[in-house]
Amino acid sequence: MNAPFTYASPTLSVEALKHSIAYKLMFTIGKDPVIANKHEWLNATLFAVRDRLVERWLRSNRAQLSQETRQVYYLSMEFLIGRTLSNALLSLGIYDDVKGALEAMGLDLEELIDEENDPGLGNGGLGRLAACFLDSLATLGLPGRGYGIRYDYGMFKQNIVDGRQKESPDYWLEYGNPWEFKRHNTRYKVLFGGRIQQEGKKARWIETEEILAVAYDQIIPGYDTDATNTLRLWNAQASSEINLGKFNQGDYFAAVEDKNHSENVSRVLYPDDSTYSGRELRLRQEYFLVSATVQDILHRHYQLHKTYENLADKIAIHLNDTHPVLSIPELMRLLIDEHKFSWDDAFEVCCQVFSYTNHTLMSEALETWPVDMLGKILPRHLQIIFEINDYFLKTVQEQYPNDTSLLGRASIIDESNGRRVRMAWLAVVVSHKVNGVSELHSNLMVQSLFADFAKIFPTRFCNVTNGVTPRRWLALANPPLSDVLDENIGRTWRTDLSQLSELKQHCDYPLVNHAV
Repeated sequence: MNAPFTYASPTLSVEALKHSIAYKLMFTIGKDPVIANKHEWLNATLFAVRDRLVERWLRSNRAQLSQETRQVYYLSMEFLIGRTLSNALLSLGIYDDVKGALEAMGLDLEELIDEENDPGLGNGGLGRLAACFLDSLATLGLPGRGYGIRYDYGMFKQNIVDGRQKESPDYWLEYGNPWEFKRHNTRYKVLFGGRIQQEGKKARWIETEEILAVAYDQIIPGYDTDATNTLRLWNAQASSEINLGKFNQGDYFAAVEDKNHSENVSRVLYPDDSTYSGRELRLRQEYFLVSATVQDILHRHYQLHKTYENLADKIAIHLNDTHPVLSIPELMRLLIDEHKFSWDDAFEVCCQVFSYTNHTLMSEALETWPVDMLGKILPRHLQIIFEINDYFLKTVQEQYPNDTSLLGRASIIDESNGRRVRMAWLAVVVSHKVNGVSELHSNLMVQSLFADFAKIFPTRFCNVTNGVTPRRWLALANPPLSDVLDENIGRTWRTDLSQLSELKQHCDYPLVNHAV
């Protein structure tokens, strides 16, 4: 086997950064520095900084594929990663150097940072939590990656016109995204609709509609370490670009109808679900994420191990809320239908690899899907969900033979509300660990929402108090306060926030109190 290719990494001096930024502006963006605008200088700076991360990123990927350690995969509909430039500069420790390089060319780093569009990949705490977990994984040097959707428009821009909110698309990709790498050859077929054909005990999913999921990779740098991880985002692409026959007949709208229908899946984060078509699109969106992701996880695993028999020992899949819970029946389907696992073996693998974070205790906010809709869009998955439910309820009945009402409460299928699949229930039944997001939330979770499951699975529930990364939310957000902390307690608080307790020793110091 050939030795891995290496080369001299770009240096991090002010002069080298200055030349690198100017080079990227001219030869990557193709712009004259004399007339370049702020967005073009921003992208040139991003490309120059990215160069200083790529080699360590490739080394990390190579190491992960050669390690025998378990791979962690974090699935979320949202990743509120925030602006990338300032975070990368902090992680690399070159904030002041880049600032100096830009100043030498008559530019202001803070102004360029303000020009960067926030990636439209999330809108709230769920997405910020996901981003912070990826940051922490990389900083700790743990082998893992995040999976999400590369939304074209994210949420929306809000304007107030005549006292009313007016929404417009948030096209965050308007000026490109220098931080991403399109993986043209990493694409998977995602199937919808069709019907089930039974062949003895085997089931075949046939006559399906097909779209493609194309991968875009984004670097997630660790703080003050060579370790970096990947956020892989999926973009929907039609299996055929255009119906040339209809186009040549002058039916131009019909010629691209299938393309538009397919690519709507990754168009907008959380499409309006007040209509049936909106709810159907949201379901398709969730399955699009999990189908491409689970196929990719299995492909990566087989690349490394050349077998699926050790899958449960080598991967861990975490579900951030209920949106990615369809990955459970999807993994079951692929193991049974494609890789010849028995039903029992496939279920055992799922029980060992999945874990789930619950974000809400409000029953009205918990995601459920009508059985009819699931049967129309994902008939094979509905079949597997029913099989999981039957298997689970039999074990409950054996364990609690005198509690008949428990079966109805614990069933994955809610029979009282027009027959709906309770996604949180499915996650709890299959996952080996379920956590809340604070101690109070976790306690209430087992006392109210999942009280029956806490009785059935007494060791399944745990608490993981969620926080935010101190790198972005303190070191970047408040540099003067960071300087005070550095002077008085050292710099280790950036990776160990418990070190802030050392500040108690300085409470009586007037200069410290004044500075804080």
